Amino acid sequence: GLSKPAPTVEAVGKDFKSVLLDSLNEVNRLQTEADQGVQRLLAGESDNVAEVLAAANKAGIAFDLLMEVRNKLTDAYQEIQQMRI
Repeated sequence: GLSKPAPTVEAVGKDFKSVLLDSLNEVNRLQTEADQGVQRLLAGESDNVAEVLAAANKAGIAFDLLMEVRNKLTDAYQEIQQMRI
């Protein structure tokens, strides 16, 4: 039988740039939430230390993951630049 053509980027979902921008926005949102939690603790508006620590931890993990992706992309780009065409 006939094989189906490979799906295009549009068929699969968002393009890489959109995924990367969404990830940056999400990391920024998580960091902002964590910062706001710390500010509420310092102002005495909240006493939920565990929740603020969890938010800060989540933001830190998301940032670390984003940096790992960036590092892998940088490595891949440098490898491509070194290839002889």
